[in-house]
Amino acid sequence: MNIDTLSIKVFHVKKVTFEDTIKLQNNVLNIDKKEKYKNILNNNMELKKYIKNIEISIIKPDEKNIYVNSIMDFIPISTKVLGKIGFGITHTLTGVAVMLTGCDEKKNQICEFGKSDGILKEQVKFSRAGTPEENDYIIHIDFEVYEKMQSLRECINACHEFSDIVIQEIRYILKKKDGNEADERHDYEENKDKLGKKIIILKQVAGQGAMSDTRVFAEEPSGYMGGYSVIDFMNMPILISPNEYRDGAIRAMH
Repeated sequence: MNIDTLSIKVFHVKKVTFEDTIKLQNNVLNIDKKEKYKNILNNNMELKKYIKNIEISIIKPDEKNIYVNSIMDFIPISTKVLGKIGFGITHTLTGVAVMLTGCDEKKNQICEFGKSDGILKEQVKFSRAGTPEENDYIIHIDFEVYEKMQSLRECINACHEFSDIVIQEIRYILKKKDGNEADERHDYEENKDKLGKKIIILKQVAGQGAMSDTRVFAEEPSGYMGGYSVIDFMNMPILISPNEYRDGAIRAMH
């Protein structure tokens, strides 16, 4: 028998601000000013084929009475410090999440069916599985894509890829944090023996295309880059261990 251990070290964020450089200190997360990310987009010709413009804002916990375009995803911010997804050490942030929204240049909402644009506090049940906590800060990335691309799978993937570029900038800083400074630590041991799994849970995930996609085993927890779409696997079953699940092996892209 061998034992895989996953250690998740948690850093609490109590405030998010725009600054000249990214920094995480004294429970405050500073992110780069939005102009930097516009430049990144404009210099990436592959993404510019689909994305016309982006706007990045910070939504404070008491500022949810605002209109947002159709919500594509909520993404936690975590990074691997040691090992691959499912074992080793992961650093993660609480108190902040990333939200993706968007429409095309004619204001048609990014969606395949069931658009979710509207007043944020009315469209989202906060403090539920898959949504930010009620008191979380939200880093809001709003996409404007070119006309008639709002339900195109390649366009949706481009939005998720760009979001991963933005989040990766934060992950780089999070990787460098001293684990001894973490506000919480959770260790999960997973026993493996020749008899295999004792309990199997079957979970059906979205795999239709456009917004209704699921990505697995990216390079980073809940990430996009390096991951695999279940659509490309023809929606065949994929075996995921409990620690891989805990560590963000699944990215529900909708």
